[in-house]
Amino acid sequence: MKLCLLCIGKTDLGFVKEANDIYLNRLKHYIQTDLEVIQEHKSWKKMKVAERMKAEGLAITERIKPNDVVYLLDEKGKQYSSHGFSELLQKRMNSGVNRVVFVVGGAFGFSDEIYIRYPQKISLSKMTFSHQMIRSFFLEQIYRAMTILSGEPYHNS
Repeated sequence: MKLCLLCIGKTDLGFVKEANDIYLNRLKHYIQTDLEVIQEHKSWKKMKVAERMKAEGLAITERIKPNDVVYLLDEKGKQYSSHGFSELLQKRMNSGVNRVVFVVGGAFGFSDEIYIRYPQKISLSKMTFSHQMIRSFFLEQIYRAMTILSGEPYHNS
């Protein structure tokens, strides 16, 4: 199984890029994990929020393959403990699915069409995080889940 973290817009904060790289490198030992970035189009900046969200939604949909299992990272999603999230990943690995895609929306979130098309949502917190910072937080949680599944001491429980 492969994991993909699909995001709108590049990361322009150096410390966030560094954290992303650290966890992507650590994850190489456990599972193929890709950070895929959908570049923001210049025209999106001139659009009204609803139009921009639809345009971003189309760009997201173009990157998702028919057999992918998709989870939106959204504050209204289901919250998991670290052990619960590791169990979710284990179930997906056992199910034989080829790729699981976790989607981070842009600064304004997701369009209604995306919520309808991909109803599975995961929340890391009831708080709202920037669409750049959430990448590092989530990559760390994937790494934590992999160490839990491997019985390694990274996670203290």
